[in-house]
Amino acid sequence: MRYPLFTYVIGLEIHIQLKTRSKMFCRCSNDGENQPLNTTICPICLGHPGTLPVMNKQAIKWGMRTALALHCSIPPHSKFDRKNYFYPDLPKGYQISQYDQPIGKSGYLDIQMYGATEGQRPEAHIRINRLHLEEDAAKLVHSPGANASLVDFNRSSTPLMEIVTEPDITSPLEAKTFLQELRLLARSLNVSSADMEKGHLRCDANVSLKFEHAGVAVWTPISEIKNLNSFKAVEKALTYEAQRLYDEWVAGGEVTRRAHKITVGWDDTKECTMLQRSKEEAHDYRYFPEPDLPPLHFSEEEVEIVKKSLPELPIAKRKRLIDQYGITHADATLLVESEGYASFFEKSASELDEWLCSLEACDDAFKTKTYKLLANWFINKLPPALNAYSIALEECKVTPENFGELIALIQDQKINSSAAQVVLEEMVETGAEPKHIMQEKNLEQVSDTSSIESACDTVLAANADAVSNYKAGKTTAIMFLVGQVMKEMKGKAQPEMVKTILEKKLS
Repeated sequence: MRYPLFTYVIGLEIHIQLKTRSKMFCRCSNDGENQPLNTTICPICLGHPGTLPVMNKQAIKWGMRTALALHCSIPPHSKFDRKNYFYPDLPKGYQISQYDQPIGKSGYLDIQMYGATEGQRPEAHIRINRLHLEEDAAKLVHSPGANASLVDFNRSSTPLMEIVTEPDITSPLEAKTFLQELRLLARSLNVSSADMEKGHLRCDANVSLKFEHAGVAVWTPISEIKNLNSFKAVEKALTYEAQRLYDEWVAGGEVTRRAHKITVGWDDTKECTMLQRSKEEAHDYRYFPEPDLPPLHFSEEEVEIVKKSLPELPIAKRKRLIDQYGITHADATLLVESEGYASFFEKSASELDEWLCSLEACDDAFKTKTYKLLANWFINKLPPALNAYSIALEECKVTPENFGELIALIQDQKINSSAAQVVLEEMVETGAEPKHIMQEKNLEQVSDTSSIESACDTVLAANADAVSNYKAGKTTAIMFLVGQVMKEMKGKAQPEMVKTILEKKLS
């Protein structure tokens, strides 16, 4: 029996490292990754007998904050448990985690797949099973060429949030997009930098395949994929493992005979998965309540206070920017990557609003065109100018108000794009107002028809070959002539006006 078509069934388990000042259960610095090995440690980190953990209040608040942002319910009671297992990076033989009473339950995150192809869902509603808090283990350091591995305890007891989704994800693209949205959410809440390359956001992906045959649904066993340290790796690993499961299933191989879940590792260099072990179940960890930590109790009033403190979340902000300003989904996505970016853009837009209101004729189409120009210059023109001086946006001398004024000068055809670039570079260096720079450098566009016509006559007389080519049907020659007129007028003419006048003279 063969099953030619299948559906992905994917669930994710994500760990996000919180950026609290101290660790989850002690006062040691949570900046251990930037410190010498085994220097931000104490007897609690090392699991010495007789030590007592103390909960990090900030980590608990941030856990609630993230859970609420994911539309989770906060139960009135929560507790910590001991998860027992033996591994070299866990000296006390157990991890303090949460089992049956997590801090958040039954949430969701809606995602949109920008650039989804045929057969892929353009949007998806991904349910969140739970969000719980736990401590991280230590880190094994494998020295090249050495016949040993060392243990760095700086990471031990670092606060983590684990977010577990329901198996609602139906493609590798959805899995990648979900993780990107989750990273954006964590950053907007200011609870984590969520850098996958630094291990601040780590993901294990569970995948199985669902076949439909004669009205009967059949599932393959689940593979859990470890060692996913980038969004690209998540997408590639899921695609590879799904194909492997499919090939074995239709061939009647090992996957058709096993019923248990397996754990595989992802080799980013070879771009393939490798069997590691059979997957442990909850009973294998022998969970029991952590006796050294009291249970947590959350009142409705406490939950409401945290809920009201939430900022505008990325998905809502992206939608509002698109609806309010008419910019593209891609531009809105880039703007919400940073609170500073979105704030700068909207303050600049506010400056433009004043100018737009002063115009006698200004319809919605012109407003949208202006906002799109603002987004284009902010995303594509400002960063290179800042990079030339090694300046971050937060340290930039260009104010949002002056940036908005520059866009107004361009849109009002007081200055062309090339001259505006010169003005922007001067603004980055000095912080001066764009109008003053334009006047000081004599960059204002010439809109006087007689001056442009005179320059056109000069260029036409000096470029007989281009004129002949145009009249012979090579219409692209007009752009050469436009360029020559712009050069004659030192870039101060309006290119559209120049082109119109040239076409009239050549007709």
